[in-house]
Amino acid sequence: MRDIDVSALLDGARFNAFHGRVLFWCALIIIFDGYDLVIYGVVLPALMQAWNLSALEAGLLGSCALVGMMLGALFFGPLSDRIGRRRTIMTCVILFSGFTVINGFARSPEEFAACRFIAGLGIGGVMPNVVALMNEYAPKKIRSTLVAIMFSGYSVGGMLSAGLGMALMPTWGWQSVFFVAVVPLLVLPLLVRQLPESINFLLRRGDQARARSLLQRALPDHDLMPEDRLVADQGRGSKVAISQLFHDGRTLNTLMLWLAFFCCLLMVYALGSWLPKLMTAAGYGLNSSLAFLLVLNFGAIFGAIGGGWLGDRIGLGRVLLGFFATGALSLALLALKSPLPVLYGLIGIAGACTIGTQILANACTVQFYPAHIRSTGLGWAMGVGRIGAIIGPLLGGALHAAQLPLQASFLAFAAPGVVGALAILVFLRHRPGQGAPHVGRSIPSTAS
Repeated sequence: MRDIDVSALLDGARFNAFHGRVLFWCALIIIFDGYDLVIYGVVLPALMQAWNLSALEAGLLGSCALVGMMLGALFFGPLSDRIGRRRTIMTCVILFSGFTVINGFARSPEEFAACRFIAGLGIGGVMPNVVALMNEYAPKKIRSTLVAIMFSGYSVGGMLSAGLGMALMPTWGWQSVFFVAVVPLLVLPLLVRQLPESINFLLRRGDQARARSLLQRALPDHDLMPEDRLVADQGRGSKVAISQLFHDGRTLNTLMLWLAFFCCLLMVYALGSWLPKLMTAAGYGLNSSLAFLLVLNFGAIFGAIGGGWLGDRIGLGRVLLGFFATGALSLALLALKSPLPVLYGLIGIAGACTIGTQILANACTVQFYPAHIRSTGLGWAMGVGRIGAIIGPLLGGALHAAQLPLQASFLAFAAPGVVGALAILVFLRHRPGQGAPHVGRSIPSTAS
């Protein structure tokens, strides 16, 4: 009998149709996820007018989904390490799609807030699980690139949200963009059949048969003998404790990742929630203001894919450091009066280095933790980071309510980028003890 290290085999696999299907379905989930999340920034100017909301009330309303996302990431991340990624992902899709559709029927800010909170639970819960699933199956040589391509679906969803808002809202009202969210529920039966379970989870459950079947699909050229026994990655126990995030010298790096997530998500959601409204207040029309949101998410796609490609070559940590610094600089430059083409360019760079940075931080985090605590590690990083996401819309609302010039808002949004860069610098300089891999130029197999 041979013990077969599943993670080592998956690391060395060649990209094939199986990987393509996993990438497609995970990216599709993230597209829907991004659409449902960015939708608030799209409808915010219309909501403030329809319900006569103050800037602070609008900021508070925008934070409802983000509170749900924080709780969803904290709850569903560890839960999937116990019940499986596939089942958790399906539950989250039903939550965020179903309640986003119901959001279109909201008759008051209170009903709207309740629906956004419940949808946020699903949005926050699905992200760490699809990232961890894609990371597990992706070949090591192109892992960062594939995870970045998958997570760039968030920006595609944001672009769809802004584009459909421009097309639908003038004729059908703000409610129409929420009804589009029914699409994930329609494709859910296909998703149930196509999305694979985590092999590491199956092996920890002792399900050798299903694990062998999935491994043969991922590596069709590999010959498994009937007597071979598949072995899961580190952590064969079924219980996953939060304290394991701090074992083996991971404490400082875990805290620095949390701080980086906090800063990045603050920038992302301050911009995503308030960019159209800030630009409307600056004298641009509604469609022009939504176009800025479109450019922000378009830039994020280039940032995520380009950053993932660089990460496979020089290390995700180094790329994150550069992106944080560049993001802070681009937002600071937006405080200067610039011609319209330059303004679009700076917003595109800001999207690449804020939303794109968050996408790469997700990939960096799942590569840092061993497989048995991967969803837990990412779930808690995203959950703690959601505190920054909650503060972001509130900060934007407070700045808008204070009637400060547009430049002051962009300078305030740039400050967290400097703090995030310092956090990543500490993360790179501190090398954990054996058992907690350092995310540098190459990733040891224990972190794959």
